[in-house]
Amino acid sequence: MQCTTIDEVIVRLNQIVDECKTQQDALGYFAVLYRKVTIRVKQGILKNEFENGARMERLDVVFANRYFDAFDAYRLKQPCSQSWQTAFDAVNESGHVLLQHLLLGINAHINLDLGIAALNAVGNQPLLSIQNDFNAINAVLCELVDDVKTDIGDVSPVFKWLMPLAPKTEEMLINFSIQIARDGAWKFANELDASGRNHSMIQERDSVIALLGLAIRKPGTILQIINFVIALFEWRTVADKMKILEK
Repeated sequence: MQCTTIDEVIVRLNQIVDECKTQQDALGYFAVLYRKVTIRVKQGILKNEFENGARMERLDVVFANRYFDAFDAYRLKQPCSQSWQTAFDAVNESGHVLLQHLLLGINAHINLDLGIAALNAVGNQPLLSIQNDFNAINAVLCELVDDVKTDIGDVSPVFKWLMPLAPKTEEMLINFSIQIARDGAWKFANELDASGRNHSMIQERDSVIALLGLAIRKPGTILQIINFVIALFEWRTVADKMKILEK
């Protein structure tokens, strides 16, 4: 069932987080981050931080429903977007560090879902009318992702020492930029709008973002070695790591 309010989104995220803790499911890492974002957006709405609080809630809900739809489809072994399939499939592979799981979710949700959600949220209004709130929700993401980097240091004590050793040619995983992702999402939203919301354009975008997800899952050789060492020190259970991310 689709959520219709931001409170319903938070309730659904609580359910996913609790379920993933119980099942020791790494899909819960992104859900913890996403819940933080949603709670922060709700606080911003209550404090009138956004240009249009009602519209921001609508964007948040439409955006979240795309994640929930993909999550439910994957759990039921039904088709979902290639981008989310790539992100979710990573939990079945060994050697991935916590940061990779978070970036895979961010990649699918921002690079594919956000532009589509923005168009759906404005309805018949011009896309430009939502740009300020579109940027605001991304600013919240940037703020919280920076906090998560600190939390990752608590999960894996060698993270902050090893990650800078990755060469410049393989730094995509480390320096994944939310700014670049959101600019790309806004550009995609405008192109999709100009095309009359051509479904084939969404499919093409999905294929490209899925390839980016594969690059995050399987980076260059040196970075894979660094990831392997970091993974050795991420010895806590999935549930314990989720609790660290929650703080």
